[in-house]
Amino acid sequence: MNDHVKHCALPGRLVMVGFGSIGQGVLPLILRHIEIKPEQITIVTADDRGHDEADHFGITFVKDPLTRDNYRAVLDPLLGKGDFLLNLSVDVSSVALVELCAEKGALYLDTCIEPWPGGYTDPSLPLSLRSNYALRETALAVRERFPNGPTAVLTHGANPGLVSHFVKQAMLNIAEDTGRTVDVPKTRDQWAALAKDLNIKVVHIAERDTQVSSVPKRRGEFVNTWSIDGFISEGSQPAELGWGSHEKTFPPDGIRHEFGCGAGIILARPGVTQRVRTWTPMEGPFHGFLITHGESISIPDYLTVKEGDKVVYRPTAHYAYHPCDDAVKSIHEFAGKNFVQQERQRLIMDEIIDGVDELGVLLAGHEKGAYWYGSQLSIEEARGLVEYNSATSLQVCVAVLSGMVWAIENPTQGVVEPDEMDFQRCLEICMPYLGPVVGAYTDWTPLEGRGKLFPEDLDTSDPWQFKNIRVA
Repeated sequence: MNDHVKHCALPGRLVMVGFGSIGQGVLPLILRHIEIKPEQITIVTADDRGHDEADHFGITFVKDPLTRDNYRAVLDPLLGKGDFLLNLSVDVSSVALVELCAEKGALYLDTCIEPWPGGYTDPSLPLSLRSNYALRETALAVRERFPNGPTAVLTHGANPGLVSHFVKQAMLNIAEDTGRTVDVPKTRDQWAALAKDLNIKVVHIAERDTQVSSVPKRRGEFVNTWSIDGFISEGSQPAELGWGSHEKTFPPDGIRHEFGCGAGIILARPGVTQRVRTWTPMEGPFHGFLITHGESISIPDYLTVKEGDKVVYRPTAHYAYHPCDDAVKSIHEFAGKNFVQQERQRLIMDEIIDGVDELGVLLAGHEKGAYWYGSQLSIEEARGLVEYNSATSLQVCVAVLSGMVWAIENPTQGVVEPDEMDFQRCLEICMPYLGPVVGAYTDWTPLEGRGKLFPEDLDTSDPWQFKNIRVA
């Protein structure tokens, strides 16, 4: 690979909102693969993190936390037609920034849909309105006001984002391996029809992070390989998932939404307290946290097949995440303190001494059982590819880069989700930075080894029922 191939040019300005681990990690990729000069870039962020890196590249660094009251005044002079706003912040409303960019004629990309502070945790709001489902519905509604507006890419990091492209490639691989001759689908209906034909019952975003720090977690600190504020924020939201048409038993703590697309449900529990059974090739079976994520709704919504108003097919979809072991310890301490955040945070980067972030999608229920497809990126390879990155951050950062390139190449698409983008173009850009990208079949099911210690209420007629996957 030519490490310095330019995928596209951005003639306008780039405004980066937020400059934490992902902002710092993606900046070298932007300068490497997009025709842009440092003087075209301005960083607007809430604290001093990354100031030295910005100085190293000669980029304007503005420390000015964005709020409901000041975001327009701060950003208005920096944005115009043909510019790009890259939103990598927390506690800044994505919808507000999408609307501003639509008005100004600027392109936009984020890695998750964020509300203003309190939007995730306000106890006066019903659980349904504190969900990613609700945030997604609000963001997609902007389409109606700006149907042919500048491209605004929602939720395009590793997950959500890259994993939607993995799902499409995985389906094509399964189709080929089961003797089907299929053309690459071009429309949403065609992708949904393929998923139904393959009988994909379950889509897990199955991730196991084994990166290890030379400095163990200490009491009173939260340690992670990516944004601690972001992880705590989404982990404190209600767990949520896309709800499949094959499901027989509705969860006793499940809540259906009374608005929107109907593709998802929530559980009346914070995501960091809920675990699910899943599988990856390197780790094998494990328990992952059911953390709410945008792809848990967008993927099953995109793959829904209807006859009139009746849903005849939809897969169950959710995140199943085992973070690095120090992050697991941090979660236990955080939850044990009644969800009061530790006084200290430590984002591990330089002190990582070993490990892999194994991130992919597990598609199950089809005639070959279950199939995992994804990235097995080690810390050693990540460091050799791009500075300022761990394995975890690089998987996100290269997906951000690919989303930016796609938006620049397709500048008048309005509000779009990863599922609606050209998966082949995005994977083409990402592949050189993902380490080994593998596909693996398994005969594992969530019934394996169950009932040895205690009797369990299992549905043995269909292993891919959510009641079998959820850890009681």
